[in-house]
Amino acid sequence: MSTNTKTVIAVIIGAALGAGALSLYQGTGSNSNSNEATSGEKKPLYWVAPMDSNYRRDKPGKSPMGMDLIPVYEEESSGDDFGPGAVKIAPHVVNNLGVRTAPVELKNMHTEISTVGYVQYDEDKLIHIHPRVDGWIDKLYIKAAGNPVEKGQPLYTLYSPQLVNAQEELLIALKRNNSSLISAAKDRLKALQLSADFVQKLEKTRKVQQTITFYSPQAGVVDGLKVREGFYVKPGNTLLSIGQLDQVWVEAEVFERDAALIKKGLPVSMTLDYLPGEDWAGVVDYVYPTLNSKTRTLRVRLKFDNTDYQLKPNMFAQVSIHANQADSTILVPKEAVIRTGKQDRVVLALGDGQFKSIEVTIGRVDIDSIEILDGLNEDDVVVTSAQFLIDSESSKSSDFKRMTHDEVPNSVWMQGDVNSVMAGHRMVNISHGPAEAWDWPEMVMDFTVAEKVDIDSLKSGQSLHFEVSKTEDGGYEITGIHIMSEPEVSSATVSGLINAIDIDTRILNISRGPIEKWDRPAATMDFIVADNIEMVDFNVGDNVTFTFEVRDDLVITDISLESDEQHGKENKAAVDHSNH
Repeated sequence: MSTNTKTVIAVIIGAALGAGALSLYQGTGSNSNSNEATSGEKKPLYWVAPMDSNYRRDKPGKSPMGMDLIPVYEEESSGDDFGPGAVKIAPHVVNNLGVRTAPVELKNMHTEISTVGYVQYDEDKLIHIHPRVDGWIDKLYIKAAGNPVEKGQPLYTLYSPQLVNAQEELLIALKRNNSSLISAAKDRLKALQLSADFVQKLEKTRKVQQTITFYSPQAGVVDGLKVREGFYVKPGNTLLSIGQLDQVWVEAEVFERDAALIKKGLPVSMTLDYLPGEDWAGVVDYVYPTLNSKTRTLRVRLKFDNTDYQLKPNMFAQVSIHANQADSTILVPKEAVIRTGKQDRVVLALGDGQFKSIEVTIGRVDIDSIEILDGLNEDDVVVTSAQFLIDSESSKSSDFKRMTHDEVPNSVWMQGDVNSVMAGHRMVNISHGPAEAWDWPEMVMDFTVAEKVDIDSLKSGQSLHFEVSKTEDGGYEITGIHIMSEPEVSSATVSGLINAIDIDTRILNISRGPIEKWDRPAATMDFIVADNIEMVDFNVGDNVTFTFEVRDDLVITDISLESDEQHGKENKAAVDHSNH
């Protein structure tokens, strides 16, 4: 082979090797760039159903409801600034979920208390007609209940021997010209409801009338006509009632939780089914002092003008009492609060697509808003739509607390049980739960009770939700209480013999029989008698059956004398009523 030929072959082989090396180098660089680009993209951790956070898959797909699964990415400690439970959602996902937010508002809360009531007569203007003598209804001018009457209109004519005698006494006094007798006879006729015109006419004519007509003392309508012509009546009978309808009362009831908001003079609006579209404006006229023990409701009396007489007694009405809170308070839309039964939460919008579920304490609730007592600030923003899905994800790891740098609060609310009450020193001993805001563990402590708190309402054995505040001297005092439950009171019924009575201290010394259910033998003991029991009805030596309760003292709540037959049986065998 010639030298030129060898040279050409060497050049060709070198070119081939160079091209191969270049190709390999370029391929390696391309793959490296591809891998770097791929590693730079965030990979989803998993895909989750929009309406069920527990439905997860390792690849895209459909949820059981036919919705596209949503990718969930690993975030680089996005929630660290806001504490555990903060979640971050991409903007397009926020848009797809239909997330809506609303700012927290600081304003007066308009509370509308809706209830029902019944229209009634204004009882301040309702009068009852009674006779003051025995007699017979000779003529009745009012024939039916509901008839209108005018003031001075005749109601009925009465024949009464007593009225005849009273007239004759005046005529006799006039014949004798005895001024004292005349005055006494006139006073008697006046007391029997005879008018001054009738007495003057009798003085002038000197003629006794066998029947006398009585007239209406006011204008109105007749209610409850209970007599007819010919009826025999006497002073104990109510003949009829006359009520006025220029103003009417409406008796309504409100729930116990709303009782503190009801005050005299509050505006009230009212509607009735029989007149749709009509509204009446009235006021709270009176708030009754006691609650119904069975329904746990408070009676409220409302007053309305009724110039056109459209409101009629016994009508059923829907009423709304408008109570405005004087101080501004934090309000959120009603739909923003998630109420689980054990906890109330809202989803806080933290900005930049971050959200977190936090616990709140709610107060009053109206048609559109809920009062937030604790957990939110004025400048916060809460989620009002799609918050349940966000909450289901956030609540898995959330501590339900907002990140805050506030100072230690001056007062906290705690729960506890009352061990003892020292009313004379205004102190109470309570076993309370932990107070995290003050880093207090469970403890048993003595607390001073503030003057504004009714210490007489505190009893041993009660469960409380109470507020403890720091005092200027570094101490602690109870400044608010909510009684959660009352102590259980043990009671027993037993027979005994009264040995001594002290009326001043309301103490009975009794030798009682045994109490089987407590495994207590017979004993002689002092018992305090409840205020509703008359002690003068009992004497030393009486055999009695009584029921007592174990409180701070032994208090008799019911007591009665035993009959001779009962006492005889008890002498034969001890009688124990403790299981009664």
